[in-house]
Amino acid sequence: MSHTLEKSSFTFEGMQVGYYHGGKGKPLMMIHGSGPGASSLGNWSRVLEPLSQHYRVYAMDLIGFGISDRNRQQPAFDFEMWVRQARAMLDLIDAPQIGVIGHSLSAAIALKLASADPRISAVLTTGAIGAPFTINEATQRVWRCPTDRQQLIATLSTLIHDASIIDDSYIRAREPVVFAAGYADYFNGMFSGDQQQYVQKTTLSDDTLSAINCPVLMLHGRNDIPFPAKTSEILAAKIKYADLQILCECSHSVAFERSAAFIAAANQIFI
Repeated sequence: MSHTLEKSSFTFEGMQVGYYHGGKGKPLMMIHGSGPGASSLGNWSRVLEPLSQHYRVYAMDLIGFGISDRNRQQPAFDFEMWVRQARAMLDLIDAPQIGVIGHSLSAAIALKLASADPRISAVLTTGAIGAPFTINEATQRVWRCPTDRQQLIATLSTLIHDASIIDDSYIRAREPVVFAAGYADYFNGMFSGDQQQYVQKTTLSDDTLSAINCPVLMLHGRNDIPFPAKTSEILAAKIKYADLQILCECSHSVAFERSAAFIAAANQIFI
């Protein structure tokens, strides 16, 4: 973890929310995706330090992930609860203008917030979901917890185009979370049943998208198989001030695979 970031928490609906904060400048709220072992540190490890040089960063772990509590209510997958959690983080930041970065599931959260909250000055998304798409084998793999190291490598390979990035240190950093006692049961329960329902639960209405009036910049990997770039294309077409960049040689983990492009995009929309 960057030495410039501190770990803190706050209480939300009877649960503890963990987040990392630090840096200087305009405030940025960052929210990670929903794969097995997902967290702020896992999602943003390559970009937290450079961002904190120019922005006041708040990287929050969703309920059920990272250093935040697990959801005590069922179903554990609760999109509207996560939207409320993100709004509570905005309240905690307490600034008149806040930039928001959302990855995958949290891209939909960020856009939902931006449709109704004037505090959000701009949104950057990576690998966004929020539009209808048909899940495939790769999507199903990402929404299932690996039970051993080989399955973990297979899952990571689904999310990253350049397999050379998935070295031993990258794998070891995720093993303690993914293989923690009880984690697999919790995660698999979160995505139980017909997984197509989770696409429907995160699909944003045309009214929501048309209500977004702040600038939006969407990044999506051309080689993203589990969450195809078509979703960002559909969303961008319905958002008034949205730009879309399709990144070559990139799958789902944009901030990790194309860190320089990610930082450039952040500086383009937030400065």
